[in-house]
Amino acid sequence: MTAGPATLDAPSACRRAGAGLRGIETVATADMERTERLALMRSGELGSVHSWELVTAVDGPGTRLTVFLNGCPLRCRYCHNPDTLAMKDGEPVLADELLARVGRYRGVFAATGGGLTLSGGEVLMQPAFAARVLRGAKELGVHTCLDTSGFLGANATDAMLADTDLVLLDIKAGDEETYRRTTGRSLAPTLRFGRRLAELGVKVWVRFVLVPGLTDDPRNVERVADHAAEIEAERPGTVERVEVLPFHQMARDKWAELGRTYELADTPPPTPAATEAVREVFRARGLTTY
Repeated sequence: MTAGPATLDAPSACRRAGAGLRGIETVATADMERTERLALMRSGELGSVHSWELVTAVDGPGTRLTVFLNGCPLRCRYCHNPDTLAMKDGEPVLADELLARVGRYRGVFAATGGGLTLSGGEVLMQPAFAARVLRGAKELGVHTCLDTSGFLGANATDAMLADTDLVLLDIKAGDEETYRRTTGRSLAPTLRFGRRLAELGVKVWVRFVLVPGLTDDPRNVERVADHAAEIEAERPGTVERVEVLPFHQMARDKWAELGRTYELADTPPPTPAATEAVREVFRARGLTTY
């Protein structure tokens, strides 16, 4: 599960429009044979999409068309988008329909240095769809970005990553024990993916969500900073920036609406001083950090 929308606490961060799937036509899959629907998904022509938003200074540089795909293998305790966890809960959208929407904003992207960001959920749950959309966006001359935990990094082909200008890599914890307590999964695949991105020359923005009582232990923070520094050392210039995102309670109502127990309901956000102290840990390793 990615950090989700509206987690960056920069004053300039804003969401210009939240459209759900307004303006994007969905497919009436109820009339399809199951085999036909699965064939379209395997080819990448059809995806399960939660929503799209036009955002500024949140999901990569410039103004972004951020598309949230459904499906995620992680179960992050602070998940901001719990309504994207199951692929079956998304709406069926054709890649060509989504690309038509991307094409409408080329002027905005060119003027702001923005582009397309694929997020989730976990975008690499739908690698064929993501690859087709990224290829189409590049053909339109649009900057492309993947927002991912990296846990399913093995699903990303070299061809897909060649069509990816930037990866927002969520390193959710620095050691296996904390990572498993936070997400229910293993840290190792994310670290492998980070090294691979460096080897391929794909630019990376590392993201780390600071959660009091969960990810804020100094030893854990040090390890996350070490991992980011190791990716940068693999190929200097890979890690363009680190974003330390303070935990917030904006998702609490979503969990309640879904009838799920939100274990962090009483967890306060970190103080500005605590957040800045963590940023200094990353800066001490020579990483540009916000």
